[in-house]
Amino acid sequence: MKSRKFFYGIAIWCVLSLFIEQTPAQKIGLKTNALCWAATTPNIGFEIAMGAQTTLEFNGAYNPWTFADDKKMRFWLVQPEVRYWFCERFEGHFVGCHLHGAQYFGGFNQTRYDGYLAGGGFTYGYDWILSPHWNLEALIGVGYARLWYDKSPRIYCEKCRISEHKNYFGPTRIGLSLVYFF
Repeated sequence: MKSRKFFYGIAIWCVLSLFIEQTPAQKIGLKTNALCWAATTPNIGFEIAMGAQTTLEFNGAYNPWTFADDKKMRFWLVQPEVRYWFCERFEGHFVGCHLHGAQYFGGFNQTRYDGYLAGGGFTYGYDWILSPHWNLEALIGVGYARLWYDKSPRIYCEKCRISEHKNYFGPTRIGLSLVYFF
């Protein structure tokens, strides 16, 4: 129940942020993170200009795959972020503040995990202009994530299920994204 309220809060925050200091020459960028694709995770994001030096980014990823021997880590993830650009938006250095939420199921050993993740952090990145419509973006983020999950053997057993939670501090984002501007 708490996780549902958290995700509704993220959605409301994103919608309200779209109306903050909009400019007539608003730009929208569509992006994908190559590092996620390398980890077999399809992803897509978009970034909207909110002001001369601020943008709002929203990323989503989904991994539905099952690998050999029933090894899997299925998940979906959302990461909205507000960014401040030091020069002008979509060019050069930027810092950001992001939130993240996810739901996951799977495991690669004899243990399965079924749970949720929520948290936030700070990002630093750089954006290179490749052409009038294409940019390349590199970023890294650090922050906090709260994980709560049910842990069970690979072959599910209701009596063997254990509910746990963990707090994580460390890297929360890494990216090398190709961006297309409309």
